[in-house]
Amino acid sequence: MIERYLALWGEAETLRFLEACERPIRTSIRVNTLKTPIDLLVKRLQSKGVVLEGVPWLAEGYYADFGSISPGSLFEHMLGFYYIQGVPSMTVSRVLNPQPGEMVMDIAAAPGGKTTHMAQMMENSGMIVSIDEDRVRIRSLQGNILRCGVNNTLVLRGDARRLEHLPFHPNRILLDAPCSGEGLIPLDPSRKTSRSMADIRYCADRQQDMLSSAAKVLAGGGSLVYSTCSIAPEENEFVIDDFLKKQPEMKIDDIAIDFGSQGYVRPFGIQLDKSLARARRLLPHEHKTEGFFICRMTKEG
Repeated sequence: MIERYLALWGEAETLRFLEACERPIRTSIRVNTLKTPIDLLVKRLQSKGVVLEGVPWLAEGYYADFGSISPGSLFEHMLGFYYIQGVPSMTVSRVLNPQPGEMVMDIAAAPGGKTTHMAQMMENSGMIVSIDEDRVRIRSLQGNILRCGVNNTLVLRGDARRLEHLPFHPNRILLDAPCSGEGLIPLDPSRKTSRSMADIRYCADRQQDMLSSAAKVLAGGGSLVYSTCSIAPEENEFVIDDFLKKQPEMKIDDIAIDFGSQGYVRPFGIQLDKSLARARRLLPHEHKTEGFFICRMTKEG
């Protein structure tokens, strides 16, 4: 892993990254406006000693210092007034920007942070089809949907690489793809040694299949957001570059929200599609978050 980082960033930036991975990531929460107004929850949490700081590009997102209190133990959490969620994860839903009344598909949806976020953005209207293959994780998805008061969502267990068998052609699709999780090292130090290039290659192949499946069912003019919690270009820019060659009707969009840094167009000295600069990266040493990649695309026609 270190050899790859040195080839990608050079010695100075690699050292900054490794040092940042030793520092904890700030806890963050998303206010669930299906259950409570933002200002009311802020007052309730502050009255209990929770120190809140707004995330600049997310009106419903807050960094939250709970002190000695467990973030999941408060009555407000049990009632679904807020969801404990990383800033990059919240940002993904905002980049997709689902609108009330639309049909949206959330692939690999468990445990439900993005599904419940999109439901509140859609004001519980329209329809979200949330799909996950894991029988255990899908229980968390169902539980969070109920806790957050979401009632516009259909939950399906199945393989997201076979979406063409479903009778849906959504306006928007969110694919937060299963990945190696290299961006989660600040949260899980074991990932420093528990992942190999074989894992990354396996994930990249699966991500390609899921993207191709999503493109087939996406309605013409629809939007597709691809994201991972990996910093590996092999799971991000290289996957999208290959996808664009196979799916010429898909084009990368600019992201209107001001966050993160540009996607890489020449990782490891290999020239990729220049439009990948429109994608966004969040990195521990640059943005004090877990590592994340987000790319928004539109299907022409």
